[in-house]
Amino acid sequence: MSKRERIRMLSVNALSEKQQRLDFQTFEYERDDGSKQVLSREIYHVADGATALLYDLARRTVILVKQFRLPAYLRGESGWLLEAPAGFLDGSEPQARARDEVAEEAGYRVGEMHKVFKALMIPGCVTHVVYGYVSPYTEADRIHAGGGLIEEGEDITVVELTIDRALDMIVSGEIIDAKTIMLLQHAALHLFR
Repeated sequence: MSKRERIRMLSVNALSEKQQRLDFQTFEYERDDGSKQVLSREIYHVADGATALLYDLARRTVILVKQFRLPAYLRGESGWLLEAPAGFLDGSEPQARARDEVAEEAGYRVGEMHKVFKALMIPGCVTHVVYGYVSPYTEADRIHAGGGLIEEGEDITVVELTIDRALDMIVSGEIIDAKTIMLLQHAALHLFR
């Protein structure tokens, strides 16, 4: 019997379907010892997304964007987070969406992109998967100032940092976005060696 066959869904009750879906799900779980246990979880079904970190090896720089995030603000942070450009897939392929978000938010049109990860960000209660990419950039790739879309409530500032400064900002707590930390650590280990 496969691990998946050890799970039996008992009930699904929709709690909300405003922007994303929130369900209360009850399931029977067969434990490793063969006993069965009934468990319940609130599951937030968030659409998958894609993100990309732009890097310039010659100048040892990366491009991030700064924007307001209400959940961070509600936790007591300033609310303005430094992140890699990102967005929901909205029916696009992950790499195409990452490329579009880089253009929309950061103002760069980039060529080659390399997939770094496919990650469940909060697997205990959220179905959301993020696809992470890295892409080289030069100043010649800049097509506009960036800033995002007003109709999406975006008010984005484009920030260019050295990789060393960005890594220091993870340690100091100035960069706290998980997908960005993952991309920066990949860059430090594999690109800026």
